[in-house]
Amino acid sequence: MSLENESAIIDQAKRGDQHAITKLVDAYAPIIFRFAFNVCRNRDKAEHTTQETFISILRKLHQFDSRSKFSTWLYSIVSNHCLMLARSSRSNRFVSIDDEEYTGAEVLAGHSNDDPFKQVEANDIRRHLDAAIQKLTADYRIVFILRDVEGLSTEEVGKITNLSVPAVKSRLHRARQFLRNELAPLFEVQ
Repeated sequence: MSLENESAIIDQAKRGDQHAITKLVDAYAPIIFRFAFNVCRNRDKAEHTTQETFISILRKLHQFDSRSKFSTWLYSIVSNHCLMLARSSRSNRFVSIDDEEYTGAEVLAGHSNDDPFKQVEANDIRRHLDAAIQKLTADYRIVFILRDVEGLSTEEVGKITNLSVPAVKSRLHRARQFLRNELAPLFEVQ
């Protein structure tokens, strides 16, 4: 959706145009679900977060003032819902990844190799990476996913999470360092 078209659709949705609201939902539901799934690592929780996000969007759409990108505003809402869900869970961590539909393509995007040994190796690395990401607290996980999986800029991540750029860089550095330490044993030569 072009920026001009998006702006017109948002204006129509603010006025209550159901067709425009449907267009926004159709355009952004996959993005919101993918991000929520990357954070939650659980299909049910990602679906719940996606629904809660759209409820918030419909309630707060009139507050969107176009000073930032619409996607940045959306990510901030879904991030808040992911954090609320994480904080409400007993252990402050999400359920471990056992969802068959998750392929890890977010991390190993573009990996396609017909060599079965390479596929087994990639799956093993993906499984260990998923487990390591799972160990990150929600605050660090969200920054890592926004920056390194979703590919947003540090400034965008700061706007979404209400953190300063140095704070985003610090959390990202710590998350990456933690993941490096968790995965280092996989790459040690024995």
